[in-house]
Amino acid sequence: MGDHGCRGNLPPGFVFSPTDEELVLHFLHRKASLSPCNPDIIPDLGLYPHDPWQLEGKALSSGNQWYYFSQVMEKQVTENGFWKPLDTEEPIFSSAGKKVGLKKYLVYCIGAEGVETSWMMQEYHLCNSKLSGTSYKRNKNLDCHQWILCRVYEREGSCIQSVGNTSDDDDGTELSCLDEMFLSMDDDLDDISFPN
Repeated sequence: MGDHGCRGNLPPGFVFSPTDEELVLHFLHRKASLSPCNPDIIPDLGLYPHDPWQLEGKALSSGNQWYYFSQVMEKQVTENGFWKPLDTEEPIFSSAGKKVGLKKYLVYCIGAEGVETSWMMQEYHLCNSKLSGTSYKRNKNLDCHQWILCRVYEREGSCIQSVGNTSDDDDGTELSCLDEMFLSMDDDLDDISFPN
């Protein structure tokens, strides 16, 4: 697939900004049916092996969004946390009005206790071939349930307040959820006594 890096294989000045319909029909459907996709710019990162902040240079980046293919799996666990499904799903329709896919929302949680972060994922799924029209029925290689396309981004201004951050002096600098979490861990380290 080549080097997808920060901008993928896009020429200078081009921005990757597809609609939901384009993500499903042009990219995900072709991936699931083993059809060529030109340009081939969205990488396959496997089974959620990376924390969201590790996607830079691995997934296709466009602004503050990262795109990649993955295979469907039940538990979406990474090195430092997991993706928790939200109870939000949206159908995706073609311009002809046919249901072609489904978009599911997930939030990234850190640690076993599941502290929610501001990292979000939109998972794009193909519809069952019976529901999505004749173009899907013709391709016997299509496995609607094997592949998903993921769009990951960090929400602005939705970070959970860190425990113990009661300071009223605000210098205008906004910390990310991860910064706040690591800073709160520093407070815990002060309470630990190490042997000499």
